[in-house]
Amino acid sequence: MAVSRIVKVALLASLAPLSGASSSSSAANPIRKVVTMLQAMQTKVTEEGEKSQELYEKFMCYCKSSTGDLSTSIQAAEDKIGELGPDIQGSEEKKLKTEEELKSDQDDREAAKVAMSEATALREQEKAVYDKFMAESSTNLAALTKAIAAVAKGMSGFLQTRSASVLRSLLASSKDVMDTDRQELLAFLSAKEGEQYAPQSGDITGILKTIKDEMFAEEQETEATEAAAVKSYEELMAAKKKEVAALSKAIEQKLGRISTLGVKIAEMKNDLGDSAQSFEEDKAFLADMEKNCASKSGVHEEEKKMRAQEIVALADTIKI
Repeated sequence: MAVSRIVKVALLASLAPLSGASSSSSAANPIRKVVTMLQAMQTKVTEEGEKSQELYEKFMCYCKSSTGDLSTSIQAAEDKIGELGPDIQGSEEKKLKTEEELKSDQDDREAAKVAMSEATALREQEKAVYDKFMAESSTNLAALTKAIAAVAKGMSGFLQTRSASVLRSLLASSKDVMDTDRQELLAFLSAKEGEQYAPQSGDITGILKTIKDEMFAEEQETEATEAAAVKSYEELMAAKKKEVAALSKAIEQKLGRISTLGVKIAEMKNDLGDSAQSFEEDKAFLADMEKNCASKSGVHEEEKKMRAQEIVALADTIKI
């Protein structure tokens, strides 16, 4: 650029002596015209230089602010990546632990329900045994009561009654009656109607009363045992129901916690992926920008140098 303009100036300057043959006044006008043109060119080059400098400074300001913003963004992304890694690991460990606790609570709740079911089945069996025993005991006690009353009245009509039959069955099956008493009672019950009661040994009435007292005591003991079993069952069921309710609540809470952690982990992993991508893209963009800005500086300095040379050449030519 400077060389071409200097050549043009030189050509214009060479016209001056060729036109001097006519007159001094006619030669002065072309020279003045050339000088004016050179001065205009000098002004234009100077203005172009100022405009170029202004644009360069704006561009460098953009480079500085943009590289600063990118550096801040890169650092923020790097910090976030460093934080998200441990956070994800910690949340995954917490989720795994909660899942293990959930499994334990579910197993415990199922065990409590099984225990309730087993206890209920056992209670039903015990109640059936108790009801059967009480029914038989009631029948046997009634038969003994009637037998005692019949003996006291001389046994009139008793041997043909259902109570006598019940008493025979009781004596045949009971292991608590002594053999001697059993034989004597069976002999008593085998007597024919109208025969006189003549016991071979002991008092039939006394034996019957003893058996009745023992059976009544056994019935009282069975009732007490049944009451204790019912109380124990009810206490167990109340405790297990409370346990199941507490475990159900804990299970619900843990399910919610696991769901929340799962969402949180997914979000953090997505955030980590986005941050890693942004980090790499910003790094590449920053490197490219730094390269372009440095290249622009070199070009600008070269243009400044050439422009300065043009101004000097124009100034020297004007002096000629």
